[in-house]
Formats: sequence, C-alpha cells, structure tokens
Amino acid sequence: MMKKKQQKIEKAQQKPGRGKGRPTKFSPEMIRQVEILAIKGFDDKEIAKLYGVTEKTVNNWKKEYPDFFQSLKHGKEIADAAVERCLFERATGYSHPDTHISNYQGDITITDIIKHCPPDVTAQIFWLKNRNPGQWRDKHDVEHSGKDGKPIQLGIVDFRNAKLDDPE
Repeated sequence: MMKKKQQKIEKAQQKPGRGKGRPTKFSPEMIRQVEILAIKGFDDKEIAKLYGVTEKTVNNWKKEYPDFFQSLKHGKEIADAAVERCLFERATGYSHPDTHISNYQGDITITDIIKHCPPDVTAQIFWLKNRNPGQWRDKHDVEHSGKDGKPIQLGIVDFRNAKLDDPE
C-alpha cells in the first residue's frame, strides 16, 4: 500500500504545472474587482460566494497572489475609514443640506434648508470605549489592600453566645 502511494506521488510530481487539484478560478481581473467589492462592504465570505469558491480559497489567494491581498486590504481600509468618519460625525453632530417641501392651501413651496443633527450619546460612548478602553470601559479592575499595602486581615467573630444589650 505504501508503494502505491509513493508511485502516485512520483507520477504527480512528473506532471507539468501545479500538479495538484483542479485549475484555479483566480483571474487577474479579480485584483481590481476585489478592491471595489471591499469598498462596498463585502467581507471575505461574501466575496468567496460571489466568485463561487470557499472562504478558504479566498484566503489561499491572499497568500498566493500578493497583489490580490493588497487590493483587498486597501479596499477594506477605505470602507473602514468611511464608517469611522460617519461614526465620528454622528458622535459630534453635523449639518447637511436638505429640501423642505410644503403645501399650504394648494400652494407648493420648495425651500432649501440646512438640517442640523445633534451629537448622539450612544455614538459618543461607542467611540470612547473603542478609542480609549482603559479609561472608558464599563468594567474597572480595583485592587484592595490593607494597611501599608499589605493583605487585608480578616477575623472571625463568634456571636452565638454574645448577649445583646437590652435597650430598656
């Protein structure tokens, strides 16, 4: 049995080309496409589904084709920066142009306005917890110690035989 396995290995090594597995579905056009998909918010699993491969195959392409990896990484950085900017604007408040349309007694008026969105406390909390978790996280580690930094001394008091003072 070992001999047959060795013969198969030697036969595969003699074949020209990659010598293992089916031909790749990877094409050079994917390098440009994957950056656009990442900018649009696609993750690796969605990209794999779009190309008809597994997520493991996409991970292998990232290792085998450095330009593919860099393109995907660059697209994700652009998408993350856009989300970060929107979160910041939501946390600090922002203004944007808008149009107000009204109808008064059959007379339609269209007015350009500037709409103001106030800061959002939830976005502020999220931002602060992620940017400075040491200061803003919910859980704080507190260490207690006894006198002069020594361990706290605990004592046990037996109240079973203690007499209570009668207030009368």
